[in-house]
Amino acid sequence: MGLFDRFRRRAPGGPAAVRARLEGAMAKRRLRGWNPPLENINALVASGGPRLLARSRELVVTNGYAANACEAFAANLVGDGIKPSSLIADADLRDRVQQLWLAWTDEADADGLTDFYGLQAMVAREMFVAGECFVRLRPRRAEDGLLVPLQLQLLQSEMLPFEKTETAANGNRVRCGIEFDAIGRRVAYHFRRRHPGDSTDQGAVIPETVRVPAADVLHIYRPIDAGQIRGLPHIAPAMVRLFLLDQYDDAELDRKKTAAMFAGFITRTAPEEPMMGEAEADLDGAAIASLEPGTMQVLLPGEDVTFSSPADVGGGYEAFQYRTLLGVSASLGLPYHLVTGDVRQANYSSLRAELVEFRRRIGQLQMASSCTSSAVRSGNAGWRRRCCRATAISTSVQAVSCPAWLGSRMDRASPASGSPNPTLWVSLRETGRRKKSPQRILVPHQPLHRRRLELRRQMLA
Repeated sequence: MGLFDRFRRRAPGGPAAVRARLEGAMAKRRLRGWNPPLENINALVASGGPRLLARSRELVVTNGYAANACEAFAANLVGDGIKPSSLIADADLRDRVQQLWLAWTDEADADGLTDFYGLQAMVAREMFVAGECFVRLRPRRAEDGLLVPLQLQLLQSEMLPFEKTETAANGNRVRCGIEFDAIGRRVAYHFRRRHPGDSTDQGAVIPETVRVPAADVLHIYRPIDAGQIRGLPHIAPAMVRLFLLDQYDDAELDRKKTAAMFAGFITRTAPEEPMMGEAEADLDGAAIASLEPGTMQVLLPGEDVTFSSPADVGGGYEAFQYRTLLGVSASLGLPYHLVTGDVRQANYSSLRAELVEFRRRIGQLQMASSCTSSAVRSGNAGWRRRCCRATAISTSVQAVSCPAWLGSRMDRASPASGSPNPTLWVSLRETGRRKKSPQRILVPHQPLHRRRLELRRQMLA
C-alpha cells in the first residue's frame, strides 16, 4: 500500500460498514458492559425457574398492585367462564347433551373446591403467577356415582421438577420433567407426588415422582419462543420494579411515621433539674416529657424548645409513582387503571383506547395460544369419549365433536349514560339551538359499514 493510499476514501459497504450501522451490536464505551449470554429460553427457565416462581408467588401475595393485576388478568381472560355451545342439529339430542354437560361441570373438580368454570379462573391465575398450569384428567370408577366418570385435577408448576433432566430407561429424553420421544413428541410428565413447599404433608413417598402419560395431561402455558417447553410467569417483566417500589413505599411510610412521633426537642443548660411532665431517664440517659391539651410550660433560664418539622416527600413523589406504575402496567400488558384503580386522569377516549388494545391481546391469548383454546378442546374430547361410554346417549363421538367455545362478553361503556351498555349511542348532529340536546339514534352494535347504512336510512326517512 502506497503512502497516499491511506488518505483515499474507502468504498462503501463491507463487513466493517455493516457493523457500524448495527448500533445494538457495537462494543464501544457505552455498551462495553452489556454482554448478555446467548442462551436458549429453556436453559434460562431450567436454571432460574424455581427462584423466579418463588418470587412471583410472594409478590402476588404481599404486593397490592400485583394482587390486583392478577385478579384483573384472570377476570378478563376467562370472565365467568369459557362455555361450549353445541352445534348438534338434532334439538332433542342437543338439549340432552347440554344438560349432561351442565350437570358434570358441578362435579368436575377432583378436589371438590369449585366447578369447571372456577377451575378456569384458577388456571388463569396460575398463568399470571407461574406462567403455566397442569390439568390432569382423572378417570373414575362407576361406583363413584358421577354422571360422567371423569374429573379434572389442577397441578401447580412446582409439581413438575425443573431439575429433572436425564435420559429415561426406555431411551427417551426427560427435559425439565417432560419426557420426549425420539422425534420430539411429548409422551409423559414426571410429576412429584407431593408439593415440595407443603410442610403439612409429611408422608414418606417412594419414589418421589410418578410418570403420567401425556394423553392424560393438559399443559396450559403461553409459548413465547420456538421450542419452549415450560412457561414463564406473566408477571416476570415487572417483578423487579414492583419489589423495589414496594420497598420504597414502605421506607417512605416508616420515615413519615417516625418523624411524626417527635413533637419537639428541649435543650437546657442544667440537665439535672427535672421538667414538668418529664419521666424518668432510661438506660441511655434520655428522658421524654409528655404534653397534655392546655399545658403551659414555664421555661427556666437557658432552656429552649425546638419543634420538629420533618421533611415532606416533595412534589415529585406523585409523578414518580405515576411513571413507575405506568412502567409496571406496560410490563404486565394491562391498562393502568386495572393495575392501580386510579382513574383520576382518565376519560372515555383514553379508557377506550386502552381497552381496545387490551381486549385484542386477551382475544389473541384466548384463541391463538395454548393457554385456553387447545386445552379446553382437549379436555372436552376426553369428556365426550367417557360421556358416550357411560351414558345412554347413543351417538358417536364425531356427532358431538364440534362445539363452539364462547368467551365471556365484555361490557361497553355508553358515552351517553356512562354505564355499561351493549348498545352504541351515536350522536348525529345538533338540531336547533345549542340549548337543545343533540339528536341521538340508538344503533345496535354491529360492523361499521352496517351502522353507516342504518344511519343513512334513518336520516333519509
